Amino acid sequence: MANESKSIKKWNFKKANEELAQASATTIRGYVTMLLENLDKDDVRAAIPLSHGDPSAFPCFRTTSVAEDAVAKAVRSAKFNGYSPSDGIPPARIAVAEYLSKDLPEKLSPDDIYLTVGCNQAIEIILTVLARPNANILLPRPGFPYYEARAAFSNLEVRHFNLCPETGWEVDLDEVEALADENTVAIVVINPGNPCGNVYTYDHLKKVAETARKLGILLIADEVYDHLVFGSNPFVPMGVFGSITPIITLGSISKRWLVPGWRLGWFVTNDPNGILREQGIVDCIKGFLNISSDPATFIQVAQILGDTKEDFFLEKLKTLKLTADICYSKIKEIPCIICPSKPEGSMFVMVKLNLSLLDDIKDDVDFCVKLAKEESVMILPGIGVGLKNWLRVTFAIEPSSLEEGLERVKAFCGRHAKK
Repeated sequence: MANESKSIKKWNFKKANEELAQASATTIRGYVTMLLENLDKDDVRAAIPLSHGDPSAFPCFRTTSVAEDAVAKAVRSAKFNGYSPSDGIPPARIAVAEYLSKDLPEKLSPDDIYLTVGCNQAIEIILTVLARPNANILLPRPGFPYYEARAAFSNLEVRHFNLCPETGWEVDLDEVEALADENTVAIVVINPGNPCGNVYTYDHLKKVAETARKLGILLIADEVYDHLVFGSNPFVPMGVFGSITPIITLGSISKRWLVPGWRLGWFVTNDPNGILREQGIVDCIKGFLNISSDPATFIQVAQILGDTKEDFFLEKLKTLKLTADICYSKIKEIPCIICPSKPEGSMFVMVKLNLSLLDDIKDDVDFCVKLAKEESVMILPGIGVGLKNWLRVTFAIEPSSLEEGLERVKAFCGRHAKK
């Protein structure tokens, strides 16, 4: 018998891997990895991370002992070592419904709540559910790049609408209407804003909801930074406009409780008119959850949401306001960096590079790479969130480290200033 063997089918893995690598490199984690690789290993100074919004490493942003004790108690009970229902453990869904309902005109039902592995999985779920041939989604620019990456994997076309720095990063609603067509499935609004540090007013959010209704599209409200506000505008959940148009709200405990590694998020339907059920979207959500991962059971049942005292939140907001003030005032001292508005929420601010004042700096990526090499300071290039030649700076770190980091940025800019 002839010794014949069949070669493996010629699937185009190389092309797929190239697309995957490109999508991965343009995420925030991809840029942070690049900056880490460019740090000067011989610099005896501590590296200062102004690029990634993870305040949990700093003592002033430690979570509450109430949360820590609740998780430890849940683990030690040995009652929550098994599998979770696909949409979440019932008491946990009740707790999230009660927590969110405090700010809404109509009380949420536990049936409106779906627990997820952080907010990122909630993004994955809704974009996968909405994907269909020729569909497109409207995303803010600047925005959170995970939406673009997930849309690419779901073959969902992305159309960007601009946020306007001169109006406090409000949504350009005329542009939204011009971009939308019969294949547009949804618009995403992030409030409080990542990466801009803005907080939208009630009136502006209502106009966004009315525009979504006019266009007949779903409104996805990313509120992972809910209540992290310290300026003149209070936090208004988009769910208050659920009677105008169906709202999908995404959130988590990651930011307000300062525990991004605990990976507990939610996906909420604010839909008093029942449109999402009627259209079959709820059934699609449940179907996706049946084939996806669940958040850790002991995190779900830990009594965190209802038992955390208001004093904890007020203390952390006071610290965030302090660091936001430091960030804004120190940046104003740097001639080549322009801050269009003082941050009023979240943990970030967007600032613009004036490259005409700098020598041998090509663009925002070049600026950030050289800054990491020369000063051991990491700042996210604006292209990572959709705005070339801007920078995203996080101020959710120790005040002393923030001041030192921005002093190093000032020294770097002085050294590279045009003579």
